[in-house]
Amino acid sequence: MKSRSIGNILRVAEIGLGCMGMSEFYGPTDDSQSLQTLERALELGVTHYDTSDMYGAGHNETLLGRFLAGKRDRVTIATKFGIVRKPGDYARRIDTSAAYVREACEASLRRLGVDVIDLYYAHRLNPETPVEETVGAMADLVKAGKVRALGLSEVSAATLRRAHAVHPIAAVQSEYSLWTRDMEEAVLPACRDLGISLVAYAPLGRGMLTGAVASREQFAENDFRRMSPRFAEGNLDRNLALVEAVKALAARKGCTPGQIALAWLLAQGPDILPIPGTKRIKYLEENVAAAEVALTDEELKALADALPPGAAAGDRYTAEGMRGVNV
Repeated sequence: MKSRSIGNILRVAEIGLGCMGMSEFYGPTDDSQSLQTLERALELGVTHYDTSDMYGAGHNETLLGRFLAGKRDRVTIATKFGIVRKPGDYARRIDTSAAYVREACEASLRRLGVDVIDLYYAHRLNPETPVEETVGAMADLVKAGKVRALGLSEVSAATLRRAHAVHPIAAVQSEYSLWTRDMEEAVLPACRDLGISLVAYAPLGRGMLTGAVASREQFAENDFRRMSPRFAEGNLDRNLALVEAVKALAARKGCTPGQIALAWLLAQGPDILPIPGTKRIKYLEENVAAAEVALTDEELKALADALPPGAAAGDRYTAEGMRGVNV
């Protein structure tokens, strides 16, 4: 694959791998299967692996640590802190105090089995803690050689500018796809003004843009999407209708709807880095192959017109989850 820059600090393959589903949120997990998928990703040229200390309450970082043994110099690891929760419990609190930044980083380094984290994000921000305090503590980690680059997730443009004034921010990670385009209004322009890359999570619309979703009933009982407003009765049918344009173009081009969705994102600019998540080799290979799908200007416009900002029915998260975005 071609490579892209993260804030002019890191260089990674243009399509990364989101590892969250290997630990929870999307039904049953299997460590053996996940490790095989991680190995195959590296064979295919994937170099950007995204995790968090809250995925499986540390399990995901530990899993990545097993994979990293003997290949640390070939892999860029991004992890996050700030969301504090217990294993198997969706209840959470946000801690972005300076003391917790230091504590969380040390714990992540141990679980990952590394000396330095390539890209360290504040996963969410606690509005009661000034972002200057949080980023100041993160900057100290850079000075100490424990972290190479800093990131923020789901922040507002105004907060991003305040943070960047304390220490250069290399990346903002936000949900971005054909059915989640709200960051195009203010966050993405701010990123471009400041030279910050945008790492797009859920670039396949949590599976919706693959064309494989037909009903909530196909999801396991512990699948996050059973609680997601966009997959709720009433909203789901409206959102499925949006995907028809993606499916039609995929049929004409002889590729999959998911590949169309990823190709559209890649075409939005060299500063966009999608990290589609999967725990299965089959879907990993499909996602990576999207880098070879070329869309014409006319096709890009048709997709953007068919799925304009705000077209998706329902919020991205529950009311509780939405309180943590655009802070």
